[in-house]
Amino acid sequence: MRGPLGAVIGRYPSSDGVTEMGGIIRHNRKCRDITVLVIFIAFWIAMIVNSSFGFNQGNPLRLTYGLDYKGNVCGDKHANPGLHKLELRYWQNPNQVYQSGLKDSQFKLVDARSICLLDCPIPSDDSLNWVCDYPEGDIRLSMDDWINRNYDYFEFLTPEMRNSSLQLQGPCYPVIFPSVNVYWSCQFIARASNTSLKHWQQMGGVNINEDIVIDKSIHKSINSRSAVLKRYMADIGKAWPVLIVCGGILPLFLSVIWLMMIRHFVAAMPWITVVLFNVLIVSVTMFYYLKAGWIGNDAISPIIGEHDPYINVFGRELTHIRAITVLMTFIMAVAILTSIAIVRRILMATSVLKVAAKVIGEVRALILFPLIPYGILAVFYMFWISAALHLFSSGQIVQNNCNSNCCTYDLVAKRVNCDRCCGYSIHYTPHIGVAILFHLFGCYWATQFFIACSSTVIAGSVASYYWAHGETSQEIPFLSVFSSMKRLMRYSLGSVALGSLIVSFVESIRFLLESIRRKLKVSSHGHDSCIGKAAYQSSQCFLRCIEWTIKSVNRNAYIMIAITGKSFFSASSIATELIMNNILKIGRLNVIGDVILFLGKLCVSLSSALFAFLMLDTHKYNSGHNKTSSPLFPVVVCWALGYIVATLFFAVVEMSIDTIVLSFCQDSEEHQGTAQYAPPLLIETLGDQNEMQRLTQGPQ
Repeated sequence: MRGPLGAVIGRYPSSDGVTEMGGIIRHNRKCRDITVLVIFIAFWIAMIVNSSFGFNQGNPLRLTYGLDYKGNVCGDKHANPGLHKLELRYWQNPNQVYQSGLKDSQFKLVDARSICLLDCPIPSDDSLNWVCDYPEGDIRLSMDDWINRNYDYFEFLTPEMRNSSLQLQGPCYPVIFPSVNVYWSCQFIARASNTSLKHWQQMGGVNINEDIVIDKSIHKSINSRSAVLKRYMADIGKAWPVLIVCGGILPLFLSVIWLMMIRHFVAAMPWITVVLFNVLIVSVTMFYYLKAGWIGNDAISPIIGEHDPYINVFGRELTHIRAITVLMTFIMAVAILTSIAIVRRILMATSVLKVAAKVIGEVRALILFPLIPYGILAVFYMFWISAALHLFSSGQIVQNNCNSNCCTYDLVAKRVNCDRCCGYSIHYTPHIGVAILFHLFGCYWATQFFIACSSTVIAGSVASYYWAHGETSQEIPFLSVFSSMKRLMRYSLGSVALGSLIVSFVESIRFLLESIRRKLKVSSHGHDSCIGKAAYQSSQCFLRCIEWTIKSVNRNAYIMIAITGKSFFSASSIATELIMNNILKIGRLNVIGDVILFLGKLCVSLSSALFAFLMLDTHKYNSGHNKTSSPLFPVVVCWALGYIVATLFFAVVEMSIDTIVLSFCQDSEEHQGTAQYAPPLLIETLGDQNEMQRLTQGPQ
């Protein structure tokens, strides 16, 4: 409902340029915007190639788990040795961890010796525990035996190996500090065990540094921006059942229910929508308060599994969810005040929705048609999310060049090796960043394309219904939806691809500007200047206005494409003229109708977010293997998916109103105020004289 659209009776020629359009849609069309269609096909091929690169190079386990001293990903059953269920990264040498935390030290934590374990080791109360390297060489133990012995085979070491271990050069390292599982890494607690430390000193071990630096070094690494982003992406993969249920099945069910209620309870639906919206936004905001720890004791925690209740570890995820909570509080207040302000306009929205209800009742296939683009998008999103996880985790594992004097005992070479003791990290090349950006753009373009296709099919079906006096004929098949779909696929896919590309391009520019602003803000040591802030805000406002205008014109252009079969720019020109000619007639109706439909979409998407919170609050996602670092990303993704699904189904109402009401206005204009093609059911709905005057003449 972005602007008026009238019939093109006697004013605009049909696509062949000769035959004048009659009261119904003719089928003599031509293929339009073929060049853009070819570009779109090439884009899909590039998307497949780009995703194949991610599937070949990526490993989603890297998003959650760290690397050991051999360069293996913890938890990878295909590693050598197999690390199935050994998911926790533990730093064996406490002095290396301490050194990495010093302010002027060149030694980095990624170069400290780490190993993959089943659980975080704790110091013994009466002896000294050890964590030894993976058994190999002369150590004749299987991995299972090594695990069952709590990673300790110190008693099997030769005198040379024992002396090396006492120098913190392995193959065995003492467990001096307690540790806790923080996002699958064992974070040291800077409280050395007196008993273990005493045994270590009695055995002649080297001095072990005791300082809070040993705690902060690991904590800083775990809370780095890159580590947090990886965990957010991993959360999406872990919560895939939540995405399917709350982002796919639930919004489908709610959208169909909403359409059915519009059909049978149209007078009550605006009131139900407004009340339900307020209840849902308050409920979702309260869940954010719970997870932020501002209500109750259910704040998100970075610690996985059972732990000492006196141990408190802070995660960056908590800061993020608290910021979102503040934002949601502001949005909730504005939303409630806005809904109160539109109460007096709801009766007007009811009269608008009656038009769509009549159309849905006559063209019943409209309710089921969105299932087709829904199914296509569902398959696309499953492929896209899987490819995204692999792209974000792609890269080459390489050994660092740390230039440090670290030495470790090599069980295979049977000697202390000081040449290859540096740790491993994942090397990201610039083309990976380009591949990720292309993947994100592809998702947005594909989403806009399928939504535009759905809207065009609905517009063509509704227009066929209107210009046939609301009755079937030989030129309008009974299944007008499928007839409209056939016209779209045969003639207008290029035009729809062009319209969706323009919207995606403008949105991409906004995204790039925001990324540049963030980088400049991080690199700047001083405060942003007032001129810089004003320039940025002005550019963002300008781009938002352009985006809104393009989307407004596009919706009406899709209707003209469905009716006339013209190219995108020709249809946009006609649509713009019709908007300017009729803006005073139905502008008020369109605005209030848009608000109610927008609130309906938010009701569906907020319901998805609310149920996502409930599912993520279960034991499965709060502890153990599938623990999510934060509900933030899965909830936001479910909200976005719910909104997209609602947009597909609510387009039935939106495009019906756009096409029917505006065709009615143009029909009246062409016939001196008397609509000739309005179907009987529409005349019945708009039979009241005051209603007719308001629709056709607007405010006086």
